[in-house]
Amino acid sequence: MAESLTVFQLNERVRSILGTSSGVRDVWVAGEISNLTRHTSGHYYFTLKDAQSEIRCTLFKTSRARMNFEPKENMKVSAFGRVDIYVQRGQYQFNVETMRSSGVGDLYLAYEELKKKLGAEGLFDESRKRKLPEFPMRVGVVTSPTGAAVHDILTVSERRFPADILIYPALVQGEGAAASVVRGIELLNEEGVDVMIVGRGGGSIEDLWAFNEEKVARAIVASKAPIISAVGHETDFTIADFAADRRAPTPSAAAEIALPDKSEEIRHIDALALRLARSLRSVSDSMRNRFKIIDAKLSPKRAGEKVERVSAFLNELSSRASASLRSMVDRISIRFSVTDAKLSPRRAKESVGQYVQRVDDLSTSVDASMKRKVIDSEKDLNSLSLRLDGLNPSSVLGRGYAIIQSKGRTTTSVSGMTAGSEIEIMMRDGSASAEVKKVSRK
Repeated sequence: MAESLTVFQLNERVRSILGTSSGVRDVWVAGEISNLTRHTSGHYYFTLKDAQSEIRCTLFKTSRARMNFEPKENMKVSAFGRVDIYVQRGQYQFNVETMRSSGVGDLYLAYEELKKKLGAEGLFDESRKRKLPEFPMRVGVVTSPTGAAVHDILTVSERRFPADILIYPALVQGEGAAASVVRGIELLNEEGVDVMIVGRGGGSIEDLWAFNEEKVARAIVASKAPIISAVGHETDFTIADFAADRRAPTPSAAAEIALPDKSEEIRHIDALALRLARSLRSVSDSMRNRFKIIDAKLSPKRAGEKVERVSAFLNELSSRASASLRSMVDRISIRFSVTDAKLSPRRAKESVGQYVQRVDDLSTSVDASMKRKVIDSEKDLNSLSLRLDGLNPSSVLGRGYAIIQSKGRTTTSVSGMTAGSEIEIMMRDGSASAEVKKVSRK
């Protein structure tokens, strides 16, 4: 009967075999560092890869202390160590004892070369980047349908702003991923989305490479809708990030950027409504005060008093003119009396007659002029009184109209009334209190 082993026993046996095999102990392995993580314990975990394969590696804190450089992502190295197995997980790995740096990885060099090329063409210039819409109604998303990015974007949209989310399920990793992303951008533009989010979750430079391809960058620049790039984590930068109109560290952050906060917008609208109400109230109060001033100046009582003052003034002018004429006649008579002895009776009589006639003419002319002036003034005052009477609210009430007041203020609209509101009706000869039974609007 075959021997029965536990999983732990099997992994221990494999580890023992690997430990005694000279072919996988004390060997140098050349490759490129990827998915580098430095644990809080000081140990390093990463993948060492070449064009055909990759292997998980560990670099413990004590081994790192013997090295004269800091391992970095995309760095080409030669690692010395041995093959081992992590028994608890059954994970095949290479335990690194020391490393030598060989330079920067091929993918990183290709990334830098494309970045330089597209930057020289102006694809990354801030001046060509488009402004995001303030209130997008349709948001397009190009990402994997099975990743966390879709869930994060939908959650943010539900919380912040109820936009329509159109998702294009794209390949975001591996062969054909770049072409899939480009097709998603083109189709969502045909659907007329207002803004687009293009991205995926984090990963190694190989995982994110579709977003470092030239065709994706050019599709982003050619898009009709502005694009927010949300590729990887906050520390990850791709060519798509530089080409996009905005860059977000994560897909959920992209949704925060694309969609306004409905609660904040509601508060803003409420503040504007309050300011508008205050402005209308201020204008209404100002117009009411101006009307009171004009009403006081143009009231029939004040107009009548003015007419009486003008009439009295005209009568006074007429009396003063008549007295002046009589005084002039008396002075002339006295002068004629004094010189009467020196003049011949006939000539004196003729001269006196001429002066008397002239005085009479002047007196008649002055009287006629004063009468015309009084008549014209009375006509003007009568016309003014009629106009003032037309402006007087009491006259309007006399023609069958009424003034409606609510809470002590005159109202001209039903917008502020509801069934049950108490109103005061001002009429020609008094007022009446009433209660609104029904409100009908035009």
